[in-house]
Amino acid sequence: MINPFTDDYFMKKALQEAEMAFEKGEIPVGAVVVVNNTIIARSHNLTEMLNDVTAHAEMQSITAAANYLGGKYLKDCTLYVTLEPCQMCAGALYWSQISKIVFGARDEQRGFLSMGTKLHPKTTVVSGIMADEASDLMKRFFASRRK
Repeated sequence: MINPFTDDYFMKKALQEAEMAFEKGEIPVGAVVVVNNTIIARSHNLTEMLNDVTAHAEMQSITAAANYLGGKYLKDCTLYVTLEPCQMCAGALYWSQISKIVFGARDEQRGFLSMGTKLHPKTTVVSGIMADEASDLMKRFFASRRK
């Protein structure tokens, strides 16, 4: 039997979170943390609602996953996030020792790759999963803001 739990499957879940952020007027970034094909944390940007510049989807997911696991390290976990993490989130992901990060769209200006931010040496990165869908959501959001 084919495993239904693919990167696309979990990225769709992260995109659902990003849609929720969009509906709340937040920059539409969504994230889920997965261990053993089970989502243990889901979140989206809450920077406007919480009036907190650190309330990115990734930061919310890291905290929720650590609480679920009862420890600060996210070994054997995968973060699925619709947009390339910024350097703040990449730094937190470094310290969490997360095993894998899968992101959708690149963030050419503020993403950790452009900023030269290092991740934990044992962290694997996969990029471009459902990037068009994630990018289209961001474009729709900013177009709606400019009207």
